[in-house]
Amino acid sequence: MSITLRDISKALNISVSTVSRALTDSHEIGEETKQRVLAYAKEHHYVPNRMARSLKVGKTRSIGVVICSIDNSFVSQMLDGIDQVCAESGYQIIIMQSKESYEQEQACINLLHASGVDGIMISPSFQTTDFTYLKELQLQGFPVVLFDRISEQMTAHKIAANNLSGAYQATTHLIANGYTRIAHLNSNANLTTTAERFEGYKKALDDHSISYHEDLVAFCDTAQHIDQNVAKAMEQLLKQQPQAIFTATDLLSTKVLAYLLEHKFSVPKDIALIGFSNSDLAAVLNPPLSTVRQPSRQIGEMAAQTLINLIKGKDIGPAETILLDTELQIRKSSGS
Repeated sequence: MSITLRDISKALNISVSTVSRALTDSHEIGEETKQRVLAYAKEHHYVPNRMARSLKVGKTRSIGVVICSIDNSFVSQMLDGIDQVCAESGYQIIIMQSKESYEQEQACINLLHASGVDGIMISPSFQTTDFTYLKELQLQGFPVVLFDRISEQMTAHKIAANNLSGAYQATTHLIANGYTRIAHLNSNANLTTTAERFEGYKKALDDHSISYHEDLVAFCDTAQHIDQNVAKAMEQLLKQQPQAIFTATDLLSTKVLAYLLEHKFSVPKDIALIGFSNSDLAAVLNPPLSTVRQPSRQIGEMAAQTLINLIKGKDIGPAETILLDTELQIRKSSGS
């Protein structure tokens, strides 16, 4: 049988309100009392009644997380970071997937808000270009944080990787290896992520006095029919006889490598390859894939802590965008 706050109160001879504050880490309670309460609660397997607490204080201690899809390593790594920070702070997370649909993303947000979450973290879908519904929540005083995929259309705290710098480093690496005809394959999403990686590619070419050729760049839909779209884009790019390819997403990186091997290209002998990827399998692919690795876990941790601070009403200053450094991981696929 589970114990209650009143049971702990009687056992330790302190008030119910003191027990409650100790369990929620209130600054009003001394450290010694907190430790006594926490130790007793743990020993007797106390489980808080979250519903009762939410009715009393107007908080559910739950956070909504909306992501595109949970089926890739980068997103799962971000979720690990989010989960750890939220668990340590006593918050539960409710994860929902937009599946790259703007309509489904709106439905996720509406459901989370209606369920009483204290705040929402969102990595917008490929289709999202209108952030009105999120702005309306903010006007109501509801905390919202954008992470990974961010937009200039919305004023909010935003946490992401430095995509422009990562793309610049990847392209510069290929140039340093002697390649000058470098193709670029990107998604056709209306995201700052897409634009920044494209800009990083172009900037590296320009800084090294290499002419930009539009026919060496392709954008394809990665939300649906991915294999057919990659094949069509690769047919277009290969007609231009590139010496190397820089791919801008985790999914495109592995799809392009598979396409090249299937069509009997030797990587990097015939064509070199480097791409954004957080997959732990990159090192064991054939050949091992050179990658731009994003600080996925740190993005999740920082976004979660930012949202929790907003929920608690802490003064963390005006909305700002924080870009975390990427890491270039050089392997065989990009040549020597």
